Amino acid sequence: MPNLFISELFYSIQGESSYAGLPCIFIRLSGCNLRCKWCDTTYALSKGDVYSLDEIMSFVHKHKVRLVCITGGEPLLQPNVIYLIKSLLNENYKILLETNGSLPINKLPHSVIKVMDLKCPGSGMTGYMYWKNIDYLSKMDEVKFVIGSREDYDWTKDIILKYRLIERCKVLCSPVFNILSPQLLASWILKDHLPVRLQLQLHKYIWGERRGV
Repeated sequence: MPNLFISELFYSIQGESSYAGLPCIFIRLSGCNLRCKWCDTTYALSKGDVYSLDEIMSFVHKHKVRLVCITGGEPLLQPNVIYLIKSLLNENYKILLETNGSLPINKLPHSVIKVMDLKCPGSGMTGYMYWKNIDYLSKMDEVKFVIGSREDYDWTKDIILKYRLIERCKVLCSPVFNILSPQLLASWILKDHLPVRLQLQLHKYIWGERRGV
């Protein structure tokens, strides 16, 4: 039976992506290959606890919602995540998979909704992006830019234009919590008529910065 290293399992309101506000089951895998300056889940960098696939699915079955978010850490570091994905798809769950953009996404089933970071310069991790992933995105997938400064924003605009991201997928722009004001980012987006979704981390506004939400 496949096992996975898990940081936490919880049920909450989805705080990010175009699915923000919906009840969602979260499966946070542990371990990450990046060290982003703005990381807000550093606790997931450690090894975590071993869960069997049956134990994870048992948790999922406790909650009467059909939306599941597989996140991390970086979930694609664990090859056994594909068994979890297949089990969820076999039971007709809608899957959001959050990935940091550094590992290939082309082997994921098409029906998995990829929510992929493109790391801005302020994160310190731009050089680790696997740019070929952009070719693997579909209209239902989402790209997220976490923006901490005007430099990050201008870089984001350039990347959106260079790769024609608006035509490829949904594009999310999120201010770094407590670093860049949402009002300022909103003003830049409005001034430039940039057709992106301003994303706030809804869970932090509801419950604050803590685990399990």
